[in-house]
Amino acid sequence: MKKVGIIGGSGFIGSFVTKEFLNHGFEVKVSTTDITREDKYQHLMKLNHTDQLQISEMNIEDKESLEDFVSECEIIIHGGTPFVLNFKDAETELFIPTVKGTENFLEIIQKNKSLEKVVFIASVAGWNTNFPFPVNGKNFLDTFDENDTRFSSTESHPYAQAKFMANQIVDKFIAKNPILPFEITTVSPVGVMGNSLSDREDSTSGNLQYLIKNKIAPDAFFRMLFDEDVLFSLVDVQDVATAIFKVATTFGLHGKDYLLATESYKISDMHLMLNQKKPKEEGIIVYKNDLAKNDLRMNFKPVKECLNNF
Repeated sequence: MKKVGIIGGSGFIGSFVTKEFLNHGFEVKVSTTDITREDKYQHLMKLNHTDQLQISEMNIEDKESLEDFVSECEIIIHGGTPFVLNFKDAETELFIPTVKGTENFLEIIQKNKSLEKVVFIASVAGWNTNFPFPVNGKNFLDTFDENDTRFSSTESHPYAQAKFMANQIVDKFIAKNPILPFEITTVSPVGVMGNSLSDREDSTSGNLQYLIKNKIAPDAFFRMLFDEDVLFSLVDVQDVATAIFKVATTFGLHGKDYLLATESYKISDMHLMLNQKKPKEEGIIVYKNDLAKNDLRMNFKPVKECLNNF
């Protein structure tokens, strides 16, 4: 039985990843920043095979606790960077845990003698910090895939900038270390939709869907999304978890970064589907998923299924 460590394994995406590995017979270690906050991870205890689940306190900025967490793991999934849209201080809430945390992680995993595979749960922001808007030089209907040039802007949201910077750090690490005893592969999902496995009310992904469903605009950014009826590229959270599991258990993918996406819909049509109504327009493919389909044999489900069931 192999052991997988999942940093961020109780979050929105991470919970589905934890479930996936437990269902496939793995011993699973999940990190939490505060072991006394059982509300952060108690939903995992309702999953099957929890006799193979271990919850461990770990801070990605603390090298000692990080080294202890990754020890004896053959597979490490790193999805522990914060997804925060409303923040008070971008440096402490986004850049330090995302960028410095990635640097610490790469330093520590080199000491792990049992490690076979590392998977980074990144973001489409690692390809385009303007998301959901197109990169400079493209329009909303132009397609984008892994052969396109990555784009970053200092005017983008700090969350997106931090994710882009972390991705660059990983790429530089791979280039600087051409011979490693383990593989590193990245997945970069677009807007991840679906029902959460937890009842937590601090889920950014869940709150995003709630706001669109109810046409609530708490700030200028959301008002702009509604006013301009922005086109959003989407993917189902279970598909993301399935792709992560396949990446983690498939060798020969070192250095690859997979865009995980299905159709794109306007905000107005997302609103309709989240209210179990039919969209006025059919979804279109903007961010392409051919690489994931070919390498991972992924069969992405129509995103309207997860929006209708929200």
